[in-house]
Amino acid sequence: MVLFYLSQLLYKNDEPCLATTKKSQRLSRYKVILMRSIKEQINDALLAISPLATLEKELSQAIELMVKTVKTGGTIYTCGNGGSACEAMHLTEELVARYSRERPGIASVHFHDSGTITCWANDYDFQSVFERQVKTFCSEKDLLVCFSTSGNSENVLLALKAAKAASVPTLSLLGRDGGKAKALSTCAITVPAKHTAHIQEAHLVVIHILCEQLENTLF
Repeated sequence: MVLFYLSQLLYKNDEPCLATTKKSQRLSRYKVILMRSIKEQINDALLAISPLATLEKELSQAIELMVKTVKTGGTIYTCGNGGSACEAMHLTEELVARYSRERPGIASVHFHDSGTITCWANDYDFQSVFERQVKTFCSEKDLLVCFSTSGNSENVLLALKAAKAASVPTLSLLGRDGGKAKALSTCAITVPAKHTAHIQEAHLVVIHILCEQLENTLF
């Protein structure tokens, strides 16, 4: 009888240990799956960025457009939607403030003033919010830089068409096959990836390449 009670006591005391072991095993499996997922995401991002090495011609043309704009006293205007809007603003702040060296500011303005956008979108429509600003601000000595991961955003297409009609040079950072925006652009840098996030990551690399080369050339 004593042996029976001892065995029951030992079994009960072991239950928490078994539960803890199972929980630990589940946690370990989760960590393995998580790390595999993270590595796959990093690899996908690298695959999206790597084709940039084959776009030397397009990158050189983009830098030439930006250098010409600055040297002739023009302004670099930028626009995009959502995450691309943030990238457009990122390019502008790198130019106006600085990228990696002390230098004079480079004239750049993004088309994302909330008052202007909401006023125009409320009174007219959202599709023409960038087109309106192109017609208001841009001239032949300026440069319009558009961001679109699909290349088919309607407000970006209208902005490119307005720029073309006014003989304003355009640079577009696009994704996938470039969409309709590619043919409307003076220069198009197209990231041949399908995942929006990875296209945006590649666009960020392009922004930094352009900024560094622009600073190296002008200053």
